[in-house]
Amino acid sequence: MAAIDTAPLENSLGFLALGAYILTLMPTNLRIIFPQIKQANLPKWLLKYRRLIGILAFCLALLHASLLVKKRDLDFLDPNTYWIYIQGVSTFIIFTLLAITSNDWSVKRLKKNWKRLHTLTYLAMFLLTWHVWDKMLEHWSYLTPIGLVGIVTTTLLFLMRHWIEHRNKQQKAQGKAFSSQIPEKITL
Repeated sequence: MAAIDTAPLENSLGFLALGAYILTLMPTNLRIIFPQIKQANLPKWLLKYRRLIGILAFCLALLHASLLVKKRDLDFLDPNTYWIYIQGVSTFIIFTLLAITSNDWSVKRLKKNWKRLHTLTYLAMFLLTWHVWDKMLEHWSYLTPIGLVGIVTTTLLFLMRHWIEHRNKQQKAQGKAFSSQIPEKITL
């Protein structure tokens, strides 16, 4: 039977970064899946401080990555390093782009492209699920199952939200198509 390790500092920082990141995804998922929760204080608070929490997630991820690079003495000139850590490096690049543009100036400057850029967060969500599973599979600590349940639940909520939004768009389109077939004035 495998023993559960205690989490080293770098893993604890990664776990905290994951937790902060999950908090940034929750408000929209909860509002769409559970519309009655819109007026609750927690989703409003999370929505209000989403950017700040996202910056916190980035800072924690930066510390997590820095400690791991130092501990493992990674060689960034070796292509194998990127292959082994592709999920973490890719997610970190996305987090960096999101952190750099998480300010009012970027929103004004990038306009519609800001929103497009920030949809990369959903790619990061899938990469993080893979990252946590792949990297922690052999090194389980008491944080591993909590992190996995958190990111998998968040991913499932996102997929549910996406399905609801898609269904609502279809229903709206069918309603418009139906109403456009009804003549406005019937003459005999």
